[in-house]
Amino acid sequence: MKSMQGDVTPLRAMKVLAETERDGATDTNAQSSPRAEERVVGRSIGDLIREARNLDQQQIEQVLQYQRQHRVPFGEAAIALKFATRDDVLWALAQQFHYPYAAQGDVANLNEELITAIDPFSDESEIFRDVRSQLLAGVMAPDLPPRALAVLSPDVGDGKTFFAANLAVAFSQLGGRTLLIDADMRTPRMHEIFNVPGRTGLSNILVGRADADVIHESTALPGVFVLPVGVFPPNPLELVQRPTFGLLIHELCAKFDHVIVDTPAATHGADARVIAAKCGAALVIGRRGRSRMDAVETLVGQVQKSHARFAGVMINEH
Repeated sequence: MKSMQGDVTPLRAMKVLAETERDGATDTNAQSSPRAEERVVGRSIGDLIREARNLDQQQIEQVLQYQRQHRVPFGEAAIALKFATRDDVLWALAQQFHYPYAAQGDVANLNEELITAIDPFSDESEIFRDVRSQLLAGVMAPDLPPRALAVLSPDVGDGKTFFAANLAVAFSQLGGRTLLIDADMRTPRMHEIFNVPGRTGLSNILVGRADADVIHESTALPGVFVLPVGVFPPNPLELVQRPTFGLLIHELCAKFDHVIVDTPAATHGADARVIAAKCGAALVIGRRGRSRMDAVETLVGQVQKSHARFAGVMINEH
């Protein structure tokens, strides 16, 4: 993904080198002496891997011996001896640093589009964290009034929903509560991506016919909550133009740490612009080799004329 203009600056993918960990399993006979700055409060990497892989004491001794001989981290030694996998080490690191990370059993059931959850240490996931950091330093800064971020695009297929879903997961990895609202009442997909019930949702709330529980917490992704579209309304633009929608966004921003809103493509009409104005912040997504530059510029100009703070344009290369 690349940026064109606005508060979001050009991005450079960076790799997370998990192998920098140096903490071994708890062992009274081990002679290794990890540096103080490489230790964190809580259980060691070795203990976590031992529990996850059900390693016996003999296997632990082999890992520790390999670690001392080759002067490598415990995780690398366990991988070399085929007692653990790279995913085991990443999971243990995530646990040690209190980083939300879907268990391997849950990952298998996640939608393949959720790359920030399936492979949170990949270059692609690092880009979403970079975008998250820039947003928190700009339109979603903690010292500013709470705003929801509307994600817009000129046309269907630009990657807007993919971007909004992964950005929401990236925000949830900060440890708070992140709400992802599917306000695309033309072509909704969030209920499918996150595998949550979609019979009732935003549209039902806006007409006063919502069930008690329309916001669903993801069972596989800690801190991710999803408000699906619900029933397809015949008048989506009129629904989001009602004062009820603005009041709802204001209330949800007070209850959640971060709120991300998926919107209909601009080709469907003025829905997205109206939603962005009531959310307070907006980010435009284009697709490399697909989005027309004039369509992107037109949408940007419309957003900038609204009350929403414009975060920038991202070009999706996924």
